[in-house]
Amino acid sequence: MSTADIAAPRRFSLKRFLADQLRNIAPVFTLVALVIFFSFASETFFTLDNALNIVRQLSITGIIAVGLTYVILTAEIDLSVAAVANAVGITVAYFTIQPDYVNIANVPMQGWIAIILALAAAFAFGLVTAGGMTIIGIPSFIMTLAMMQIANGVSALLVRGQIAYQYPDLITTLGSGTAFIIPLGVDAAGKAMFIPIGWTIVVCMVFLLVGHLVLKYTRYGRYIYMVGGNREAAEYSGVNVKFIIGSVMVICAVCSGVAGMLGVAYFGSAQQNQFDSFLLDAIAAVVVGGTSLFGGRGGIGNTIIGLLVLGVVNNGLDHIQIDSFLKILIRGLILLAALIINVYAQVLKEKQSDLD
Repeated sequence: MSTADIAAPRRFSLKRFLADQLRNIAPVFTLVALVIFFSFASETFFTLDNALNIVRQLSITGIIAVGLTYVILTAEIDLSVAAVANAVGITVAYFTIQPDYVNIANVPMQGWIAIILALAAAFAFGLVTAGGMTIIGIPSFIMTLAMMQIANGVSALLVRGQIAYQYPDLITTLGSGTAFIIPLGVDAAGKAMFIPIGWTIVVCMVFLLVGHLVLKYTRYGRYIYMVGGNREAAEYSGVNVKFIIGSVMVICAVCSGVAGMLGVAYFGSAQQNQFDSFLLDAIAAVVVGGTSLFGGRGGIGNTIIGLLVLGVVNNGLDHIQIDSFLKILIRGLILLAALIINVYAQVLKEKQSDLD
C-alpha cells in the first residue's frame, strides 16, 4: 500500500455510518414520529401548555437519569436508584417535625440539618455500593440488587407504615414551588396569560447541564468513556478504574437522593414504594436515548432525547385515552425495541471494526 493510499480519506460507507450513528439516529426519528402521530391523534397534544406538562413530569426522572447515565457509560448498572430515592425522600421527612403526630425522630431539627442528613444518607448508600463493587468485587447487578433491598428496608424502618406531609421549606419550594413565570400576553377576555416554570424543571436542567459539561469537557469525563469503552486499555493508560467506577456509583446515588427529596414535595407526601416506577423510567430514558449498555458511547444528550421519547409516549397515550394496561405494554415494547437497536448497533460496530 502506497503512502498516498494511506493518506487518502476513507470513502463514505453506509454500513460504517450506521455502525457509528444508529443508536443516535433511531431515538431522534422515534421522537419525531411520535410527536407527529400524537399531534394528529389529539388536538390537545401539540400545545405549549402540554409541552411544559411533559417536561414537568420528566423532571424528577431526569435527575435520576443523569446519575444513571454515568453508571451505564462505564458498562455497569444500578438497580437501586428508585429505592435510594424513596429512602432519602423519607429520610428528609423523618428528620422534619410532622404536624399530625410527635416528630418520628423525636429530635426537632432545623430544615437544613435534615437536608444535610438526607444527602449524607444518599452518599452513604452510594459509598456502600461502590465499596462492594470495587473492594469486594461484587458485580454491579447483584450489588445494586442488594442495595435496592437495603434501601427499601430503611424506608420501611423509618416510615413504619405512616405517611409524612411536611419537609424543610427549601425542599417544599424546590419540589412544588414556581421558579418564574413566562408571560404570554392577554386572552380575548383581557385576562393575563402566563406559563409557570417549576423549580423541579430548573433543578433538572441544572443537573443535565452540569452532567453534560463534566462528561464532555473534563478529564474525569474522558476517563468515564475510557473505562466504559475498554477497561483494560484504561488501566494500562494509568486510569484508576476502581475509583472511576466507585465514583459514578456515588454520583448516581446522590442524584437519586436529590430526586427523592424533591419528589416527596412534588407528590405531596413521603411513603413507602412511592418511587417504584422510576427505576424502569430512568433506565428506559438512558437506553432509549441511545447510550450503549456496553459502555463508552452515549451521554447526557442521548438521555435528554430518551426522556423526551418517554414523556411523549406517556403523555400522548393519555391524550388518546388508551387502556392503561395497554399503555404499560407499549412502554415495554418501546424499551425492547431500544434494547434491540442498542445491541444491533454494537454488533455493527464490532463487524465494521474487524473490516477496517
